[in-house]
Amino acid sequence: MPATRSVSATERQIGQLLVEGGFLNKEDLHKAVSQAEEEGRALREVLVAQGYISNETYATFVGIQTRVLPVDLRQVQVDQEVLRLVPEELARQYRALPVGLDPDGLRVAMDDPINTEAIQALRASTGRAIKPRLAVHGSVLDLIHHFYRSTPKLAQDLKEVLRDQEDGPRGSHATRTVAATAPTAAPLSPEAVARAPVVQALDMLLTQAIKDRASDIHIEPLEAALRIRYRIDGVLYETVNLPKGIHPSLVSRIKVLSGMDVAERRRPQDGRFSMRVDNEEYDFRVASIDTANGEKVVVRILTKSGPQFSTQDSLKELGLQPAALTSYQRLLHSPYGMVLVSGPTGAGKTTTLYTSLTGLDALANNIMTIEDPVEYRFKGISQIQVNEEAGISFAGGLRGLMRMDPDIILVGEVRDAETAGVAVQAALTGHLVLSSIHANDSASAVLRLIDLGVEPYLVTSAVVGSVAQRLVRKVCSYCKTPAQPSPAEAAAYESEMGEPLSQAWTGKGCNLCARSGYMGRLGVFEVLVVNDAVRRLIARSATSPEIKAEAVDQGMITMRQDGMLKAKEGVTTVAEVIRNVFVLE
Repeated sequence: MPATRSVSATERQIGQLLVEGGFLNKEDLHKAVSQAEEEGRALREVLVAQGYISNETYATFVGIQTRVLPVDLRQVQVDQEVLRLVPEELARQYRALPVGLDPDGLRVAMDDPINTEAIQALRASTGRAIKPRLAVHGSVLDLIHHFYRSTPKLAQDLKEVLRDQEDGPRGSHATRTVAATAPTAAPLSPEAVARAPVVQALDMLLTQAIKDRASDIHIEPLEAALRIRYRIDGVLYETVNLPKGIHPSLVSRIKVLSGMDVAERRRPQDGRFSMRVDNEEYDFRVASIDTANGEKVVVRILTKSGPQFSTQDSLKELGLQPAALTSYQRLLHSPYGMVLVSGPTGAGKTTTLYTSLTGLDALANNIMTIEDPVEYRFKGISQIQVNEEAGISFAGGLRGLMRMDPDIILVGEVRDAETAGVAVQAALTGHLVLSSIHANDSASAVLRLIDLGVEPYLVTSAVVGSVAQRLVRKVCSYCKTPAQPSPAEAAAYESEMGEPLSQAWTGKGCNLCARSGYMGRLGVFEVLVVNDAVRRLIARSATSPEIKAEAVDQGMITMRQDGMLKAKEGVTTVAEVIRNVFVLE
């Protein structure tokens, strides 16, 4: 969990003034102060995030009270020379970003521009007069993540590593960069290992990925270089190209941390390790595979604190619309039966299943899971890791769970006939079974069980509902602006919704979204409730389109429609919906 942070006296004073001015009530202020201290966040950030007050109202009010000029974080330009005047640690501590240097002082954007302690610390560090500016339209911390980038320093450090390798005796570079952590090497102190350039380089890669909100790091050897790419909001971005000579040392370091075989390069391997960044624990799941140019490594980044949403409004925050949310919650409170969540890899199925668990009563129910891997750990829930080498498969583990008096069972994935059969039997014997399955839509997910060998009459009795989902990028709220849809987008919308698109939205690009126009992702869903009409169709071996048509007649909103509704509301764009949701039929 993030370290606690005391709300400053000036923040409390501003909060009280907002209450006195009628912009805020005492109860909301008290809740926001408690949450800010518990989560280590600025009071203003919590007030805005919880909807107690708008960012603009807060900024305008503070500006009037303090007579401090505002600075728009969306478009501010920060020179690297100015940035070097304030160390990153100091900038993070006081949430202060240097944005310009004038003859009479250094302009600094701050969340709390009347924090005298921060201003004095900045003055002492820079040796310059500080001209505080009130940050508006964004988060100072997000901009600090963006501008204090590690990759230039990373490239420089890696060049030094290569120079060290070239200067030493032929073949000795492996001893210096890898042997410090290899199983057969003489032990070195932790301090010596931490000072190794390749260790520092990997730490910077991981830290920068977290700052950039990346979900995956791709370390890819090319013919003449080592390419590092981050997947951010579902899209891969090239971060830096490094000299290929660093590749063996970097991969070996990752393998050592992950408990993988350093000497084995031909067969695929998996591993994981943990690391603390900015006072929060992260898990890193590692996979390697040999390619024509050398081993490629992909690192998945997981927060140990669990899914992003863990409140009563969790499922709503994932993107479920009111009608779909009501149907899904009804499914989750079924006394028994099977609920399937489908979609391709990376569609957010695990997040939906985990978020569903947070809304269930783990005290009154015995909730157990069988997963591969266990991505997040929950208090009060028994989670079992698949381990084929130890004889624990999905099917075998599920049979074991059945003997533990469970009420609710989560199966990480139904991927074979044996697992499908055992999961269906569990649902038929009085358990609520939640599981992911690979299928294109909610109707196909139900039929997928039949494809795996489960008899149709068992499917009609066991399955109570099916959810299909995709992820789309959200329009950046800081630079969101009206836009004219392209002819193709307008035609796609009208074809799906039966009406013209009166208003489209786009993100024009700003500092907060790294000029992409998007920030964050959310799901588009369709929730199929298996009622009597759907059961009859399944029993007579109806096709997926027939089942889907019946569900639509019963009121189901398809993924395409859900995506278009979100585009109409300005949450995403029609282009995103077409790219992620539309499939060839």
